[in-house]
Amino acid sequence: MNQPLRFHAFSRPMVWGGRKLASHLDKNLANEGPHGESWELSDHPNHLSIVTEGPFKDKTLRDLMNDHKQSILGHPSSKHARFPWLIKYLDAHDWLSVQVHPDEHKVNDLWPGEGSKNEAWFILDAAPGSKIYAGLLPNVSATEVRKASLDGTIGDLLHQFSPKPGDFLYLPAGTVHAVGGGILIAEIQQTSDATFRLFDWNRKDSSGKGRDLHLEESIACIDWNSGPKNPVTSGYNPSKPSNIAINKNLVDCHYFKIDFRHEPKASTISTNGCMQVAMVLEGEGSLNNNGSITPLKKGETLLFPASMNNQTWETKGGQSLLLATLTHS
Repeated sequence: MNQPLRFHAFSRPMVWGGRKLASHLDKNLANEGPHGESWELSDHPNHLSIVTEGPFKDKTLRDLMNDHKQSILGHPSSKHARFPWLIKYLDAHDWLSVQVHPDEHKVNDLWPGEGSKNEAWFILDAAPGSKIYAGLLPNVSATEVRKASLDGTIGDLLHQFSPKPGDFLYLPAGTVHAVGGGILIAEIQQTSDATFRLFDWNRKDSSGKGRDLHLEESIACIDWNSGPKNPVTSGYNPSKPSNIAINKNLVDCHYFKIDFRHEPKASTISTNGCMQVAMVLEGEGSLNNNGSITPLKKGETLLFPASMNNQTWETKGGQSLLLATLTHS
């Protein structure tokens, strides 16, 4: 397994979604309605990603994990029963709910069968006036969160900022958060769909029904020692791409190492025996392995198996990647 793997994207209609997945990332959306998520790489039971081409064409990621886990993941393969990450693009045209995800210590009690959910966001586009809520303000109590969730003032208890393209935000499990108002995001998270909603902006669907809320479960899984979260700047600038190479680490934690890479001309991509996932944020390019060419197009996501050969990364006027690595720690 010495070549990159490409998978079919799977779009999900969401009440808070828009059309940027098509207009900005060239995704084929199933209908004309609002779409909030494009699942790029998934081994979750809600959707299994399917290989698009090559010797593993039409195989699911679950098939590959069953038959080639060591080649894909490398040394830490024994730690993971399934592929460890769920990779998405998010179009938050409207507000996502104020929500929180459980950590590994609480998920079995609160959502049996699911995994913990630590996640990271890379901002690709942000409309003027859009906001991100990320973390409780200092000294906020459970009593205050419960009351504010019920009366709709939960935003007053949360740290907020106005994002810009290139901002990166790591959200550990247990962090209360929300995003909305026209933000396009590349998301890397653990393989889990465990989400508890505190507040959903009094939103109703076409039948007049609101989405379920999970007040007590949310309060149970909040990390009360985790305060406000602020973004770090990557160097990404789609309106004025850099003419010098950028290789910047954005987070290096137990769950993933994530780097922003921009290449104006050509360089080498090497897994060094560690599985990687590349999300193509901007520009055109290709990977060249002794004459075997893999095109790289904006909006695509590729899996680099740990056993993959070194690739020469060649760009046409510059290209930017978000590169996640499964470390051996």
